[in-house]
Amino acid sequence: MLDAVLPNMRLHGRISMCGMVSQYNRESSEGVSNLLSLIMRRIRMEGFLISDYSHLYDKYLDVVLPLIREGKITYVEDIIDGLENAPAALVGLFSGRNIGKQVLVVA
Repeated sequence: MLDAVLPNMRLHGRISMCGMVSQYNRESSEGVSNLLSLIMRRIRMEGFLISDYSHLYDKYLDVVLPLIREGKITYVEDIIDGLENAPAALVGLFSGRNIGKQVLVVA
């Protein structure tokens, strides 16, 4: 996906990276073929971990929860019904099939 994004980035654009779930179970990493775009477009690419910002979590909740309650922020859930579908849901999660938060409903 990064190969498709890089040529479309603006000059001095920024890319943040957190997690690479599609890469976790691969035997070899999937590579990027056009890294020259980073140089030519002066793009900044920086990784981060959620734990880098854990000290801001309470402040985040104070800002975001009211916006969710007001319907100003929405989120997407990919809901799968039934424990028998758990293996397929897990495979979909690690292959990039799902969109949003993966939820397995077990009744």
